[in-house]
Amino acid sequence: MHVPDGFIDAPTSAVTAVAAAGALAVSLRGARRELDERTAPLAGLVAAFIFAVQMLTFPVAAGTSGHLLGGALAGILVGPCTGVLCVSVVLLMQGILFADGGLTALGVNITDMAIVTTLVAYVVFRGLVKVLPRGRRSVTGAAFVAALLSVPAAAVAFTLLYAVGGTTDVAIGKVAGAMIGVHVLIGVGEAAITALTVGAVIAVRPDLVYGARGLRQGLRLRVNGELVDAPEPTAPVAARTSRRALWISGLATSLVLAGFVSYYASASPDGLEKVAHDHGIDAQTGEHASAGSPLADYGVEDVSDARLSGGLAGVIGVGTTVAAGSAVFWAVSRRRTGTPSEVR
Repeated sequence: MHVPDGFIDAPTSAVTAVAAAGALAVSLRGARRELDERTAPLAGLVAAFIFAVQMLTFPVAAGTSGHLLGGALAGILVGPCTGVLCVSVVLLMQGILFADGGLTALGVNITDMAIVTTLVAYVVFRGLVKVLPRGRRSVTGAAFVAALLSVPAAAVAFTLLYAVGGTTDVAIGKVAGAMIGVHVLIGVGEAAITALTVGAVIAVRPDLVYGARGLRQGLRLRVNGELVDAPEPTAPVAARTSRRALWISGLATSLVLAGFVSYYASASPDGLEKVAHDHGIDAQTGEHASAGSPLADYGVEDVSDARLSGGLAGVIGVGTTVAAGSAVFWAVSRRRTGTPSEVR
């Protein structure tokens, strides 16, 4: 759903960019409350993981593919404000380095793929968690539903932006039907990836999953026929996996996905590309401003072997994203309430 230059006119793109900048400013302030010295490195890793998994396009219908958007995953793992920033870092790296998503459409893409998906998913997730039984399975199930709904929500957001500032004369009903229909299918893949990832992290370090905070039920004992809360243990329970081990394994997984598995991704156009081509939305699309980048189209310039070129580009992308994301989130965590980050 990376919107290229030319789909949305300049005035609408400019207004959307201003709105996105305001939302990012709010997210930076909110991220200070969500992040601490323990979770800031995880946020950088989440951004890199989303970049890697977005390279793994999967078939969803005849001649159409989809890929992870990542807003639901990021919001549940590290918090909604930090999640918006995670996806925004990914979009910035993709637009500048890989010519994926227009630079004049960056505000549109941040609004659509970072803000809408993360906030819709997190609202749905929190609502489900409140009514479902407390436990890890409920968190995973809520993550699945939240991610599933976030993708067609992004399709609706694009349709509304196109209705306001579309550069081609295509009936909005056709755009809405085609976009929402294909992205409901893509949402199933998004939901599966999100639920599996959240489930994997919560199995080893539930304390680091933002969406699972406060869900642990204390032990209750029956005393003289009445249930009473048991005293908290004097020493913390040892984590199954250290933060460093989790970070290293997550980064290694991201590198393998982007550097090797991505070669086997579907070559079919994604949902937006397919709809745009079928309905003529892409008539005004021009050459990307970063088309001359040595990493454009997820390949390394002057490397003739397709497998090696794509793999190197994926590894560079993961490394750049984790470095940029970690720097941003470390700086945000250091500014938390104007004091050194508290360790939980």
